[in-house]
Amino acid sequence: MKIGIIGTGAIGQAFAKQAAKAGYEVIISNSRGAESLKETAKAIGGKTTAGTVEDAGKADVIFLAVPWKHLEAAISGVKSWKGKIVIDPTNPIITPGFHLADLKGLTSTEVVAGLVPGASVVKGFNTLQPGTLASDPRQGGGHRVIFYAGNDDEAKATVSGIIDRMGFAGIDLGRLDEGGKLSQFPGGPLPTLNLIKL
Repeated sequence: MKIGIIGTGAIGQAFAKQAAKAGYEVIISNSRGAESLKETAKAIGGKTTAGTVEDAGKADVIFLAVPWKHLEAAISGVKSWKGKIVIDPTNPIITPGFHLADLKGLTSTEVVAGLVPGASVVKGFNTLQPGTLASDPRQGGGHRVIFYAGNDDEAKATVSGIIDRMGFAGIDLGRLDEGGKLSQFPGGPLPTLNLIKL
């Protein structure tokens, strides 16, 4: 399975490191182009390569690790989302001011789903700080918890498999209009909780 990552900030790199350690083929990308990421890909290691956003968009699973205000522009390089699984770790924060974006009554991932027609979108990997996400998921005799939610059971099963292979413990929160609200930041009760499943 190939995993494409759009955005190489702290959360994108943390996820890339865990995916590479788990043995996945990882394609990292950003708005500045593949050349700017060659050293980052080397540092992440494993089967990680630097590519364009279009390259990352051709992967089986796509991880959207970009700030909310840049999301639409960042994904515009992907020609087709049909049949893709998209993992959405974004939090709908507008800066400066650090306030919640106008979601018009939807969860942020429901908004993201509207931007990637044809894809199955799963919320996940947004409740932990990047440093915590990048650290060893096996702690204290257990596994660090990753919450996820989505409307497509097959897509959730795929993401659950990725979570397990990385060494985390996945907890399914249900559909986006339910579980998505629990994990959304700001507003939900689950962000920043660092839980270990024994």
